[in-house]
Amino acid sequence: MSSPQALEDEQGGGDPPRDLRSVLVTSVLNLELLDEDLFRGRHYWVPSTQRLFGGQIVGQALVAAAKSVSEDVHVHSLHCYFVRKGDPKVPVLYQVERTRTGVSFSVRSVKAVQHGRPIFICQVSFQKAQPSPVQHQFSMPTVPPPEELLGHEALINQYLRDPNLQEKYRVGLNRIAAQEVPIEIKLVNLPTLSQLQSMEPKQMFWVRARGYIGEGDMKMHCCVAAYISDYAFLGTALLPHQWQHKVHFMVSLDHSMWFHAPFRADHWMLYECESPWAGGSRGLVHGRLWRRDGVLAMSCAQEGVIRVKPRDSKSKL
Repeated sequence: MSSPQALEDEQGGGDPPRDLRSVLVTSVLNLELLDEDLFRGRHYWVPSTQRLFGGQIVGQALVAAAKSVSEDVHVHSLHCYFVRKGDPKVPVLYQVERTRTGVSFSVRSVKAVQHGRPIFICQVSFQKAQPSPVQHQFSMPTVPPPEELLGHEALINQYLRDPNLQEKYRVGLNRIAAQEVPIEIKLVNLPTLSQLQSMEPKQMFWVRARGYIGEGDMKMHCCVAAYISDYAFLGTALLPHQWQHKVHFMVSLDHSMWFHAPFRADHWMLYECESPWAGGSRGLVHGRLWRRDGVLAMSCAQEGVIRVKPRDSKSKL
């Protein structure tokens, strides 16, 4: 993969202010080295569920794995399982096993541990750059650019100004607005209230890390993207059902990523998400992250537990 510096013109999107370093780099993904291949990670943002954010664990595990390989290899895939609930009150220890170091490919196994028990396991594969005449990709969807769309905060404020908004939704929106999420998103094709009853399990939004990351190791941009990739991903499977049911319990079971092309995680990318199947209290989601110039940067897949309960028939979305 080429340097992120070379992407600035072709990917576009412009840099955030350079005096505001991304908290994802300075805090969330800045692991403490305890011993050889043993690291400690701390938390920045904890969801309202009081469970550790899955994207944080994936991103930190990838940081740990990347520190055990040479600079001339880059991550091309990772496959993870969330095996226990994470405790937001204590740090996470990451143990790296150097499973294989080959000429072209290297594999690392990472175990995330709390209270002496694994909460997460992950296999990460790295590859030396190899040219190939076999190349193709899908076409990027045609959508409005992020500059023409409302940001998450502006969108929430727009809803809050509606005098007809029910109080319970007003409370929920205020709670969301108060969260310090280190990610910026802009929804594409925002549904109206009447459209919520006939939605497909598909959504698209522009996303980037808050703050400036800039030039640097491509591995760090991949770690930031791993954090970003889990945000609002599994919820795609709930979109056709949210007008009838509300979430009782929803957590990720596994998460996979494939990295295709270099990118800047602090530049806008289009996250295209869809859910081809849900059943058995589980949902499956697929995702593609596109650079603004139409290059497919990453693909993602995830399955999670989704348990719901019926909405009050008197309430209106």
